[in-house]
Amino acid sequence: MSSNGIIIHDTDIGEYWKKLFFESGLDTLGIHPAGGYEAHLTLENFISKQKDTEVLRFLSELSARGVNTELECHALSWLLPRGLYQKYPHWFRENENGERTADFNMCPSCKEALEYLSERTRLLASLIPWNGKYYHLWIDDVASAPCMCEKCRSLSASDQAMIIYNAMLKGLKAYRGDASLAYLAYHGTIDAPSVKPDDGIFLEYAPIRRCFEHSINDISCQKNVAEIASLDSLLAFFGKKDSKVLEYWMDNSLFSGWKKPYVKLPFNREVLEKDIAFYRAKGFERITSFGCFLGEEYANQFGVPPVKEYGEVLNNHL
Repeated sequence: MSSNGIIIHDTDIGEYWKKLFFESGLDTLGIHPAGGYEAHLTLENFISKQKDTEVLRFLSELSARGVNTELECHALSWLLPRGLYQKYPHWFRENENGERTADFNMCPSCKEALEYLSERTRLLASLIPWNGKYYHLWIDDVASAPCMCEKCRSLSASDQAMIIYNAMLKGLKAYRGDASLAYLAYHGTIDAPSVKPDDGIFLEYAPIRRCFEHSINDISCQKNVAEIASLDSLLAFFGKKDSKVLEYWMDNSLFSGWKKPYVKLPFNREVLEKDIAFYRAKGFERITSFGCFLGEEYANQFGVPPVKEYGEVLNNHL
């Protein structure tokens, strides 16, 4: 079933975004704890908010109106805490210099680490008891950081990610039998893996390196041609069931370079229309975009962001 959504920072939970969201006609709201390299800290902070009255009221009202709420975050550094490196260095990746390091990701050939990862994922699911079955718990936010140990070096970055996501899914299903987990096709994992996904893994396609001045399938734009080169193979590998586009049309954090001061969102309706038509024709069931850095501070400076217009365009292409 088709669905349309937007993702906001957890710090934007409140009346301002609730009003924007309900006016948009969207049916899915993603929450993204901000912070790339400090993702474990921002996720921990968000977990601590689960009993906060404002957060509970916000999520409860959305749920009562049939809105799906989903957590979308780089969770691996929380699921496999870096502090474990001192005791279990073999759980972590080996870099190009043959050194074990806890900088990013992990060693997906280490069964002990994968078992620990599964159990921590089950724990995380129990700490964020939301209303949807779809989970988006990604590996670290880095362009490419595969393990290069003897057992892993023959595996592509996508294969290594697939092994990690399968282990996460095992933990999710221990908590909730119908759970589904995203394989994030992004940066170094944008090519299709060869490792088989377990039942419940779905494709989440996030073309962050694209150009926003041209539609994603504009053959005159070499940047976009390169970014979608693996799209058909991804869809063939994962199938279209539950497939999701994670785009950046509304992501003012990206356009602002992930720092203040904010810029005015360069909303391009023509590109948005063409992109959505393309994605729907490819068979994607769900479409969403980051919508970060569009909170009250943005509105005070630039006016109300075009969230309603974004929602109208998506709903016109259901």
